Amino acid sequence: MSFLRFSPLFFVLALQANAGHSAPADEINSLTLTGALHAPATVERVYALNPGPHWNEARLAALRDAILNSATHGLEPAAYHGRLLSSSGLSSAERDVYATDAYLALAGHLLGGMVKPLTLEPTWTAKGRERDLALYFLEQQDADSIGRSLEALAPSQPRYHRLREALIRYEIIAREGGWNAIAKGPALKPGDRSERVIALRKRLLLGGDIEGGDDSPDLYDNALAEAVRVFQRRANLEPDGIVGPVTLRKLNLSAEQRVRQIKVNLERWRWLPDNLGRRHIRVNIADYRLETHEGAEITEIYDVVVGRPYRQTPVFSASMSYLVLNPWWETPRKLARLDLLPKFQENPAFIQEMGYQLLDSQGQVVDPVAVDWSSLGPAKFPFRVRQAPGDKNALGRVKFMFPNVHEVYLHDTPSRDLFSKTRRDFSSGCIRVSDPLDLAAWVLKSSPDWSRRRIEDVVASGREMTVRLADKVPVHLLYWTVVVNDETGDIRFVEDIYDRDTRIWEAMNASQ
Repeated sequence: MSFLRFSPLFFVLALQANAGHSAPADEINSLTLTGALHAPATVERVYALNPGPHWNEARLAALRDAILNSATHGLEPAAYHGRLLSSSGLSSAERDVYATDAYLALAGHLLGGMVKPLTLEPTWTAKGRERDLALYFLEQQDADSIGRSLEALAPSQPRYHRLREALIRYEIIAREGGWNAIAKGPALKPGDRSERVIALRKRLLLGGDIEGGDDSPDLYDNALAEAVRVFQRRANLEPDGIVGPVTLRKLNLSAEQRVRQIKVNLERWRWLPDNLGRRHIRVNIADYRLETHEGAEITEIYDVVVGRPYRQTPVFSASMSYLVLNPWWETPRKLARLDLLPKFQENPAFIQEMGYQLLDSQGQVVDPVAVDWSSLGPAKFPFRVRQAPGDKNALGRVKFMFPNVHEVYLHDTPSRDLFSKTRRDFSSGCIRVSDPLDLAAWVLKSSPDWSRRRIEDVVASGREMTVRLADKVPVHLLYWTVVVNDETGDIRFVEDIYDRDTRIWEAMNASQ
């Protein structure tokens, strides 16, 4: 505070207020504030454009209310000078600057998040929402506009506001003591009786997965088993109705931990543009789910398989420009060296059995029988590898291309059994789709020459065909660990398969 009290800026502002005229813009811009203000450059620009003062008691009261309301966005009100604004020890010039800084800091967090996504997600390409906040602030002329203008900067997506509602519910549960952890022990299953069953019932009751009024609360009856299955489905766990170690760990996550999880996902929403595209595709990597959107409507939902934890599917946005029916698979070099080479060395006949081809640096097909496999290794593998179209092709019958530096795309797969599993992180980074021909028909909906029947005929022919899209389709590969049910407004907490929530939570706290 002492730094700001004697800052030249405050002296200039005081002179302006007393003299009724503006100091030269270059003099204001030459001032540098560090440490005490959150948005010093934007604050200086505000006063360069309009020397103020900008705050009367009515506007300050509205700002204090907006700061308190920031908690419903998962933000921390204490980060926005709340105590200083109510302090009697500030001069009017100091309070004016602190209030302006508080508004601008909160506005920036609501508009684009507390954390820059690229610092945590190096592959991030979605263009966030932008606005000239100095001009935006100066447009707010009366007290009533303060709160409204800040709320207007938050994401307009309905799912964002559903998460805000859920945050309030879970914060109430946390303040009231949450739920007690269920003691460790043998797996709980139907027919068991114990104190642990009573604790399980109370936990599911607080989570809304079961209703109260049971006459035998210590009995693991069929109704409780079904409630456990509901919880397991919501969490993307195998719905066997048995509380084993994994289900127990999920049940025992505290209400405070769930609050943090919701706040992290609210932050992810603030990184996105409001307009994701009129017709677009969203993939939630953590929920193994692909949605097609047309306007405000979700038109189709597909199960997907995503990358293993050590071959993570990246988070980014791109535009789908074409798809390929009966594709050849040009195997990524890293995958060929690390995954396929050991199989080829163990059994060279595997190459032809699976429809693979080896190509030299000139693009000529190489006979695998003529290769000295013992001389090759991951650091010495001079061949391109590709796989011909067919039933064994790793890409299946269609691949959807949205060119990107990660060489990640959507595609079919011959391994249909993987879609029956609850946890589906089995790929090398690309995304496998449960019903790719149906998705192809949706993608080509604006191309009248491409009916579902024609798509099926081309696939049946076995020949490769590239289809350019008349209208590109935005594709957003995202990562949500709290999922909103659009019909009921309920939420699901799903497994953080890549352990990304912790990094975001730590970065959010470090930025306050």
